[in-house]
Amino acid sequence: MNLPNKLTVSRFALTVVFLWAMFWPWAIPYRYTFALFFFCLAGVTDFLDGRIARARNLITNFGKLMDPLADKIMTCSAFVAFVESTHMNPSAPVKVGAWMVVIIVGRELAITGLRMLAASKNIVLAAERYGKHKTVSQIVCIIALLVVDACREWPVALSDLFTPWVPAFAEVMLWLTVVLTAMSGMIYLWRNRRIYLDDM
Repeated sequence: MNLPNKLTVSRFALTVVFLWAMFWPWAIPYRYTFALFFFCLAGVTDFLDGRIARARNLITNFGKLMDPLADKIMTCSAFVAFVESTHMNPSAPVKVGAWMVVIIVGRELAITGLRMLAASKNIVLAAERYGKHKTVSQIVCIIALLVVDACREWPVALSDLFTPWVPAFAEVMLWLTVVLTAMSGMIYLWRNRRIYLDDM
């Protein structure tokens, strides 16, 4: 297994560790800070695996399949986790609604299904600009939501740098992410409608 594929596989493991930090049943110091760290580390592996694969010509079928899958599992797991953490903490400054996560996860499943259908017809669907914006907004939103929880664990001097503005920023990014996710999904499905309409 080459290095980019190892980084891709590590993202699955880091997602599990991230969820463990979020929901470990016994209180551990800096649990949300650990969750933030592991999610950011997973994001770094996402950046590196593609970059290394292209630079060293190590692109494989395994990587083509598992890299986007690892990304979707990482982001969707985080948003589902926020629904549970919101339920556990009703006074949370930013609340992630289940309906928001349904839109996000539903979009990812729909586009994955479309790509699988296209692949069965030997058609390669390239990523679009809207999808890339969606991905960036999701990552920024997740990190902002994690900082909202994590900064309560930090020393007062450090926490005071983030507490006044991060919740509002996270709220804006959450709504922006939901809108971009829905819009990018609809645009992608519409532009590639010939792929599924031919089978109806």
